[in-house]
Amino acid sequence: MAGNTKPVTDATFAEEVLASDKPVLVDFWAEWCGPCRQIAPSLEAIAAEHPEEITIVKLNIDENPVTAAKYGVMSIPTMNVYKGGEVVKTIVGAKPKSALERDLADFIG
Repeated sequence: MAGNTKPVTDATFAEEVLASDKPVLVDFWAEWCGPCRQIAPSLEAIAAEHPEEITIVKLNIDENPVTAAKYGVMSIPTMNVYKGGEVVKTIVGAKPKSALERDLADFIG
């Protein structure tokens, strides 16, 4: 199932996220974060089910602190949805897939 989400970095964030022509969910995570690992399969599934509607990427905050700091990410998992270069939705904390899908209902059909 892995492979539907892709990593982004401080260096690629503007191009891959802010310049995208469709909504992009950025999963701010870290290796040591248990809840981040819990939601990863749900995000992979959503990415696989809605590839035309939303792009899902992962940003490791330990390796890419600049972007996390710029967007005020204080706790993880935090998921920001970017559209037109702006944050249009923020989801904080681990949730079941059904709850994530409800939160993303504006972006996925």
